[in-house]
Amino acid sequence: MDTGPRQQAYLLALLLARAGRPISTAELIELIWGADVPSSALNILQKYVGTLRRLLEPALPARGVGSYLQRRGGGYLFAAGPGVLDVSAFRELVESARARSGDEALDHYARALDLWQGAAGDGLTHPTATSVFTALDGELFDACAAATALAVSLGQPRRVLRPLQLAARLAPLHEPVQSALVTALAAAGQQAEALALFAAVRARLADELGIDPGPELLAAQQRILHQPTATAGDGLVGRAEELALLHQAVRSALSGGTGLAVVEGEPGVGKTRLLEEVTAEAEHLGALVVWGRCLQGDGTPAMWPWVQVVGALLDSLPPAARERWHAGDLRRLLEPRDGVVSAPVLPDTGAQFRLFERVVALVGQVRSERPLVLVLDDLQWADVASLGLFGHLAARLPGATVVLGALRDRAPVPGSELARMLAGASRLPHHRRIRLGPLGADEVAELVRRETGQAPGPGAARSIHARTAGNPFFVRELSRLLAGDGDGVLTADAAARAGVPSTVRDVVRDRMAGLDDDAAGLLQVAALVGRDVDLGLLARAAAIDGQTCLDRLEPLQGLGLLEPAPGDPFSFRFAHDLVRESVVGATSPVRATRLHLRVAEALAGTDDESVAERLAHHLWAAGPLADPARTADALVRAGSRAAAKSAFEAAERQLRAAAQVARTAGLAELELAALAQLTAVSGMRSGYVGSALDLLERAEQLARALGREREAADFLFSRWAAYSQGIQLDHAGRLARRLLDQGEASGDPLVRAYGRHAWGIHQWDVGNIGESFRYLSGTSSTVLDDLPHGGEDPLRRDLRLLWPVMLALMTALHGDVAGARVLFDRMEAAADDDPYVIAVWSAFSVTAAALAGDAAWAMRAAKRGIAMDPERTFVFLGSYQRLALCWARAVTGDDPAGAATEAADIIAATLLDPPRSGVATWYGLLAEMWLAAGMTDEAAAALDRADVLLDRCDQRYAEGHVLLLRARLLQGRGMPFREAAERARTLSVEREANLFADRAQDLLARH
Repeated sequence: MDTGPRQQAYLLALLLARAGRPISTAELIELIWGADVPSSALNILQKYVGTLRRLLEPALPARGVGSYLQRRGGGYLFAAGPGVLDVSAFRELVESARARSGDEALDHYARALDLWQGAAGDGLTHPTATSVFTALDGELFDACAAATALAVSLGQPRRVLRPLQLAARLAPLHEPVQSALVTALAAAGQQAEALALFAAVRARLADELGIDPGPELLAAQQRILHQPTATAGDGLVGRAEELALLHQAVRSALSGGTGLAVVEGEPGVGKTRLLEEVTAEAEHLGALVVWGRCLQGDGTPAMWPWVQVVGALLDSLPPAARERWHAGDLRRLLEPRDGVVSAPVLPDTGAQFRLFERVVALVGQVRSERPLVLVLDDLQWADVASLGLFGHLAARLPGATVVLGALRDRAPVPGSELARMLAGASRLPHHRRIRLGPLGADEVAELVRRETGQAPGPGAARSIHARTAGNPFFVRELSRLLAGDGDGVLTADAAARAGVPSTVRDVVRDRMAGLDDDAAGLLQVAALVGRDVDLGLLARAAAIDGQTCLDRLEPLQGLGLLEPAPGDPFSFRFAHDLVRESVVGATSPVRATRLHLRVAEALAGTDDESVAERLAHHLWAAGPLADPARTADALVRAGSRAAAKSAFEAAERQLRAAAQVARTAGLAELELAALAQLTAVSGMRSGYVGSALDLLERAEQLARALGREREAADFLFSRWAAYSQGIQLDHAGRLARRLLDQGEASGDPLVRAYGRHAWGIHQWDVGNIGESFRYLSGTSSTVLDDLPHGGEDPLRRDLRLLWPVMLALMTALHGDVAGARVLFDRMEAAADDDPYVIAVWSAFSVTAAALAGDAAWAMRAAKRGIAMDPERTFVFLGSYQRLALCWARAVTGDDPAGAATEAADIIAATLLDPPRSGVATWYGLLAEMWLAAGMTDEAAAALDRADVLLDRCDQRYAEGHVLLLRARLLQGRGMPFREAAERARTLSVEREANLFADRAQDLLARH
């Protein structure tokens, strides 16, 4: 219902809040107007009452009294019958609850509290009326406190949690309400969340009021501290402080906050065990815990920990929601497809960024249902893309989420990518970095006692501590040697007699020494497979049946080397990565090569397409024993799958290996396939500016030698694009000429399109606008129609996109701005809200608009592009949109100095190093922004920079515009400018840049 003017709405709200009780007109006037009472206040009040009566009862006759707003003495009241007003119902239920006891009373309280949706009078605050609404909120707070005491006594605290949480949000400094919520949470088994809430309230009271918590809050805290903890932590020794820090991070998520903690230490120090302890408590308190485990070795699929995490997150959703999420970008991560990858011509597609953003959004969806704890173990083995996603999520962590990581700080030493990720994470406000050190002598003694049942004497404890350096895993391994020997007290002599080895590798080798050849061989095969070993795969690799495999595994289990994987009867895992690494280290290189081939053969016999990257690794590791054609083909498939998951670094490594294997073996077809994928991956990362030009040239040579004209043109066009985007126009010109000559001699419409397009763009680059316009306008309607449609080849799609936008831009520069607008509008209408198409359209459209001096056009096109890609996932293209928005603001007088400063920062960050297409143009437009701000010195500096870049890069399509701005600068300084304007006009006429010639002529005509 539209309650009308603000004061009329206040009047109705006040009468509702005091339903059944009359309020005098004098009090109503004071509440509504305060000290600013108009002389006609009484008449206005009466008018409001009449209007409200008709709103509440539209059929009410003129001057009718009505059923609800009634006159009482010198005031008014709101008369509410049963079921009419929630305030009345709330008060009746509360009174009824107070008159009852037990479950019946709690039912009435629960019904009363469920009526509340927010603050009383929300949106109607007024300095003189707030006291009425504050009093009404106070009724909620009193009812919450009474209901909590009753609910806790009845063992039903969850029935009041929702209204309590609402009340706590409304009154963050109201100690009785906060105390009630702390009590209810603890009684509901959410002790960690309750303690986190107490800490938050205590900090809030100190920061905002400068006081400590009162007795009621302190008593609630003490009751929690004296409750038994959810997990006793009996399996951990010497980690109390680290446990407390991690529990604090988890409790932050349980109370709606965020947490990020990274645990680091040497191998075997207990990082994973510590995280298991913490996550067990988190699960007990209602959080969803999801693990992602990084695995050692090049055979591990790219993004493997996130494949596990995202899969588990999707499994936690209802089927319909799961299918919606799975249908988008996340499918590329979970189900990457083999196939040819082709890169777009334009750089910065942002595919990886968009995938990362979808993972962040999925995390946000899941944690909206329950708090979420994500654990990434063994980060030292993570691939570059996985580390990138870890850092991305950490920086954008949704509330009620905590991310825990673990990594070795040596063996291996963290690499540069991991170090960068950790450095970035360390700057985040919710970050904790926890280093696990070795156990002390007393803690080692306690651990030995737990493992062996024997209390080591002082000498034995010192000996074991010295031998193990306090490493918990090594202590446990040595305890196996000591268990069962003695009468309850372990002496130094007994420890010495046990022949304590000096390293874990020695422990493993000692145990392997007692194995027969069959069991030892099976163990070595398993170690090359990985930390987790599928029973069927292991049996095939060892060339034995399943029962024989189980029989040979039995002694390995007895020695603590392999153990059944939790929850999977057909899988085994090594007791620790240190054990697996020791087995691999004890396997001779020659034998390892043969075993890799056997594992590859076993993998090739599976129906699971997800083994592609593992298969490629084992074939590569088998070296000359494997067929090179098979190895190269597997590496290409692995690279394709890695690229599909946006793991570009892993894809590049595999594809380079494929090309090397194929070239060494003289397999031209396979080498070409590998190079096609490799150059595409390079282009997907940064556009062809960063491509390996030697590889593109080699690929072109191979394609021509194999008689593949179109593929050869693909590679030549890509190489031209690399030089053109990098504004290396000497190289670009030679390649554009080659493309043109080959295209004119070819019967293939695509090869012709490449040549004419490249030559047209090159003529634009060097400033020959008329020549560029003729090539693009004369071929677009014929050659483009001949191009094959369909498919997802970004190279072809970009050619189809670039042709119309380049033609539109040339049409504008050639002087037909209205015609250019028509072409741009046609492309926008056909874009169908495709973010990439809109990004391309917007980047070219804003450039044309700015060069034409049309601020309204530039602003609309820029805003459309930004709205479709607010996070600037198309980094390079998105820069032009934001620069144009700055330009439009400046020339229309919207803080021109601020807009120019922002634009200068964008140019420096995205176009300058290395120089990108349009950098001189945008320095010229920056000068125009400074001129709009009246800052001629800054404008002169920007034009000087534009001149330097024109000479250095030789990209001269906007040179006439820069000269025109030089004339305007002279004019702004009160200096002769006509000669400079005439020079701009003459140059533009020579190059048929009629847009600038016309603008220069207009400047001369006006002055």
